[in-house]
Amino acid sequence: MTADDTRPDLPGAPSSGEPTVEEPVEPRPPLPPKPDQAAPAPLSATGRGPRTDGPVRAQEGAYLTNAQGTRLPDSDHSLKAGPRGPVLLQDHHLREKITHFDHERIPERVVHARGAAAHGVFESYGAGAGISKAGFLAAGAKTPVFVRFSTVLGSRGSADTVRDTRGFATKFYTDEGVFDLVGNNIPVFFIQDAIKFPDVVHAAKPHPDREIPQAQSAHDTFWDFVSLHTEATHHTLWNMSDRGIPRSYRTMEGFGIYTFRLVDAEGATCLVKWHWKPKLGVHSLTWDEAQLIGGADPDYHRRDLYDAIEAGAFPQWELGVQVMPDTPEQTFEGIDLLDPTKIVPEELAPVQALGLMTLHANPTNFFAEVEQVAFHPGHLVPGIDVTDDPLLAGRLFSYLDTQITRLGGPNFAQIPINRTHAPVNDMLRDGFHQDAVHTGVAPYKPNSLDGGCPFFAGTDERAFVEHPQPVPESRKVRELPASFDDHFSQPRLFWASMTPVEQEHIINAYGFELGKCTEPAVRERSLRVLARIDGRLCAEVAAALGLPAPEGDPADGPAEPSPALSQLGRSWPVAGRTVGILTGPDADPATLDAVRDAALAADLVPLVVAPTGGDPARVQRSFATARSVEFDAVLLAGAPAPAADAAPARDARAAGPHAVLDPRLALLLDEAWRHAKAIGGWGDAREALTAAGLPSDGPGVVLGTDPVQVLRDLADLLAGHRVWDRFPPPAQS
Repeated sequence: MTADDTRPDLPGAPSSGEPTVEEPVEPRPPLPPKPDQAAPAPLSATGRGPRTDGPVRAQEGAYLTNAQGTRLPDSDHSLKAGPRGPVLLQDHHLREKITHFDHERIPERVVHARGAAAHGVFESYGAGAGISKAGFLAAGAKTPVFVRFSTVLGSRGSADTVRDTRGFATKFYTDEGVFDLVGNNIPVFFIQDAIKFPDVVHAAKPHPDREIPQAQSAHDTFWDFVSLHTEATHHTLWNMSDRGIPRSYRTMEGFGIYTFRLVDAEGATCLVKWHWKPKLGVHSLTWDEAQLIGGADPDYHRRDLYDAIEAGAFPQWELGVQVMPDTPEQTFEGIDLLDPTKIVPEELAPVQALGLMTLHANPTNFFAEVEQVAFHPGHLVPGIDVTDDPLLAGRLFSYLDTQITRLGGPNFAQIPINRTHAPVNDMLRDGFHQDAVHTGVAPYKPNSLDGGCPFFAGTDERAFVEHPQPVPESRKVRELPASFDDHFSQPRLFWASMTPVEQEHIINAYGFELGKCTEPAVRERSLRVLARIDGRLCAEVAAALGLPAPEGDPADGPAEPSPALSQLGRSWPVAGRTVGILTGPDADPATLDAVRDAALAADLVPLVVAPTGGDPARVQRSFATARSVEFDAVLLAGAPAPAADAAPARDARAAGPHAVLDPRLALLLDEAWRHAKAIGGWGDAREALTAAGLPSDGPGVVLGTDPVQVLRDLADLLAGHRVWDRFPPPAQS
């Protein structure tokens, strides 16, 4: 019988109640299901039943499962054909984990949300033609590029100058198709297997309960993860170095991270690691500058890039490769080339320059270009192939999957900034946002109705053919090769390669980051990791935290340094460096013009700072708007007296002595001194420095009677980035 016991139990009745001829006018509860019907069990989204002993939507059970509740024995390793791979497509857990992670955010990028980009051109030297048949590496080839720089952790609204890894992704619009070189400003990664990517990003992102802290790693969940998952040690150490706070995108090195395989015209192969070397040298902010800029100008890196291009100071990088033999073991000098947490020191494999990239045009529309550009390490051209790096294998799936959600469907390649400059006949049809109007009736192969078109290409027609790399007989496992277990020899190499100044900065970074962690266990565990790198590093950080330093492993001996890893000790071009010229209302205009002309002739960017804005052709900043962090060096045109608006009630920076020098300039000079910047001057500049409490004969201070010569001497100091001998590191016991 039916639910109301009045209807005959006949098959096919649409509901459990009998309808009336007239339209019902009285409300009633929903009808119950028919006897032959059943509903899903009343469980929460996480499998919890209708209980009241805890949050019904929270996780349930003590064991890790997949989304279907099946318990998992391993979530650290992709399923591979043997410990060295390749990764198998049948790994359903890897695909579920990565797919869900890729779709966690819409429409903002999960990582690399905060970015800036520019158009440019890559000109090949021809040196790569002997190791790769890629057309854009041929001698004299010029290829349009679009480059996007980014932070990793923060949202689109976060600050540029946080301590973070920076993305460095380049899209080459070659005549053989798009080649995307997707990299970072750090040559290694936190993890060795892509299946761990959701874990490291979840740990580094803001805490899920409070959504803080934004765009930084100085919190418990990050350090909890990296202190337990010690394969992250090498990347973490780089991030705690000055590399984590670059001075500018223009002075940032780029790395392809993974090992790639190049194939020449004869089919011979080699293994390479990609490098971008900035022509201006690698240069970083001080930690104090980074914090000041975060408040004064959160768009600092974006503005610097766009202003430099608009001013004609076009940023340039040389693309280079480290070349290693393609051996069956895929190792070099004892270094496993499939391990993305390892570098090959440049002393073992020098970087060979292949060409020069120049960024010469800013975007026309930020959303259409910078926000919608889509990179993918699987966008390859003939002559460039991938290896069995397990991190790269997962990203070959992940990037494509991410773009489908973030950019509204499978046709994201048709967005103007993503469109290839090569002819496309892909037989892909329809889908969201299909902009092409395809002809023909046979988008399949083989066909006769469209005359067999399109045809397959052979190697003579520049087809992309995967290199037939032998796959050794093996078994399906969730493992990594034993060589991946070495998590500390290369961090020791990096630490040993830093100058004393750089080591002090690393100590300070660890002290700050771990000092922001609230869990004592996380701090203590992190100190154990540092003890495996260097005893002094561990001891100094422990002292900053007020904790005892654990003992290191006696087996962890010192490493031979690699000088190429240090940012210091060399001279670089000064093109695009900014010099602040501090002047009062009585300064000689002819002298200022001569100094400006000399600065422009040296490719420097002079910015005149005066009491008020005045004529923008002569004055670019006022005392009220200028901050020390804008300038790479400072020139004093005498001793500018306090301006009329130097009132603490109006500008808190004016709360200081008002005798000789405007107190805001005194603060600016003090910050420039603390940030190891060169300072010059003429006229009454010596009195101005004394009024600011600074020594006029200190390191990096240039005073003279000829303003143009002072500028030239200042430029010589700028070639070394900063005057670090102003602050010698403490003596080491």
